[in-house]
Amino acid sequence: MKFVLAIEPGDQDHAFGVVAPDLPGCFSAGDTLDEAVDNAHEAIDLWCQTVIEDGGDIPTPAPLAAHQQNPDYQSWIWALVDVPVERYFGPAEKINITLPRRVLARVDDYVKTHGESRSGFLSRAALQAMR
Repeated sequence: MKFVLAIEPGDQDHAFGVVAPDLPGCFSAGDTLDEAVDNAHEAIDLWCQTVIEDGGDIPTPAPLAAHQQNPDYQSWIWALVDVPVERYFGPAEKINITLPRRVLARVDDYVKTHGESRSGFLSRAALQAMR
């Protein structure tokens, strides 16, 4: 799952501060930009693991453009990180579904051009529809 990072620029005396705006209370820091992003990746993973274990849901990330409008993050650096939090959803189960051929062809075209699997796409679409 991809998450937006808002990164407060650091300098010689201050670390880079990182916030995952879609995950309340999820933040991190690092002495370098690379370290800050790596630490944020770990913070997001732990945040999501804790929420799932406590029976909660991971919020659907808002688009980057929506966060860029937030005045709290004016002049911050933006990044996207892909954190494989799906492993916390439990083991996969095989199911049989029936879809119209045309719909399935459109799904397959979409996942091919976006580097996804059919199952991953349908799972993500179902979660978004239920929120």
